[in-house]
Amino acid sequence: MADVFEVETREEVGSAATRRLRRKGLVPAVLYGHGEENKHLAVPEAQVRTLLRHHGKMVELKGVCKETALVSDIHWDPLGIDVLHMDLIRVNLKEMVAVNVPIHVRGEAVGVREGGMLLENSHEVEIRCPAGAIPENIDLDVSELALGGHLSAGDLVLPEGVELVTPAETVVCHVEEPRKASEEGDEAVAVGGEPEVISKGGDSSEGED
Repeated sequence: MADVFEVETREEVGSAATRRLRRKGLVPAVLYGHGEENKHLAVPEAQVRTLLRHHGKMVELKGVCKETALVSDIHWDPLGIDVLHMDLIRVNLKEMVAVNVPIHVRGEAVGVREGGMLLENSHEVEIRCPAGAIPENIDLDVSELALGGHLSAGDLVLPEGVELVTPAETVVCHVEEPRKASEEGDEAVAVGGEPEVISKGGDSSEGED
């Protein structure tokens, strides 16, 4: 289900104009695609935050324009906290699009119960599907994953109508075996102080009066 953006026209462009918009609680955006003219828009920041909370990709535009769009790019501030700008591309709900969606790991791996550590190599995967059927995430069941084992993008169970774009051999997660301490390197120095040093000339007591 697409999120709703109540958009208004952005009359001015440029750094100073976008700063004024953000002070008003609006996020600058541009809508383009399908051979139509670009539209400079402003979106309420609260609606952008709602989209981000559940990893939304599709938006239904209302207000000064009524169209369906895909969020193609989000520009963040240097700290990755505030959204500075959004790129939206016109789509229809049956149009095939390629998007990145989060991977949702579920279950407790067998290898973790045996003392290993589950490490996620990739947090998202690229898929291709109709714009109106983009999943919020892709589940990955790791319950049977043993020590030293891994799961790849090809192991993901995709919803009907969804194709994998990410190479199937891409490792998504693995269970790392616990590290074993070196028996020799971890041995404590014997009580009694420093080891005995013998000179090349033999016993140092020889030759003494």
